[in-house]
Amino acid sequence: MNKKHMKIAGIAFAVWYVISRPEGAARLVNNALGGLGTAAESLSQFMSAIPS
Repeated sequence: MNKKHMKIAGIAFAVWYVISRPEGAARLVNNALGGLGTAAESLSQFMSAIPS
């Protein structure tokens, strides 16, 4: 399979997951965004700790 087919399959799976399990999909998005927030906070602390 090429990249185009993989992209279509990934989008189809995401749509199916949201339709069949909306609570699970919402939880997944919430966890992903929380993880990104934590990573950004950690990076900010790291950058603040570097002496000028």
